[in-house]
Amino acid sequence: MSAAAPSALTPVAARRIQSELRDFTRNPPDGCRLETFEPITTWIIHMDGPEATPGMPNLYEGEKFRLQVKFTERYPLEPPEVVFVPPHTPAHPHVYSNGHICLDILYDGQNGGWSPALTINKVCLSLRSMLASNTEKARPPGDADYCSRVGMRSPKYTRWVFEDDRV
Repeated sequence: MSAAAPSALTPVAARRIQSELRDFTRNPPDGCRLETFEPITTWIIHMDGPEATPGMPNLYEGEKFRLQVKFTERYPLEPPEVVFVPPHTPAHPHVYSNGHICLDILYDGQNGGWSPALTINKVCLSLRSMLASNTEKARPPGDADYCSRVGMRSPKYTRWVFEDDRV
């Protein structure tokens, strides 16, 4: 890896991101590959829709998505910002058309489930699992209203309520 760590990162964040970058390029999660990591604080990950499994519908097989991961200077103590890159966002009850993802492990705070033990590899596995377990291609209720209100600002400014663990 030749990407230099930006000076704004703490030494802990710089080491952790470099370590995860090495791990991701050597052992990417199934169906994922790193497209870019320049600057090192912004990754673009290509993600294939998960394959059909016995007993589960084939909703996303053959589809291609891109994730943008933005690390903060306090990573891994705080979660990175992870969004699907529009316009090819999966139609899913937890994915808004602007790419924002309602998944607890992507957020910290009172309702979030982020842990410094999580890695981008694990986040990608969780997202592919979320897609694989979905049974209906649909946007979240209020998608158009949400997207018109927040636009492309960071999903970290949204106050998420995590109550639906079925999809």
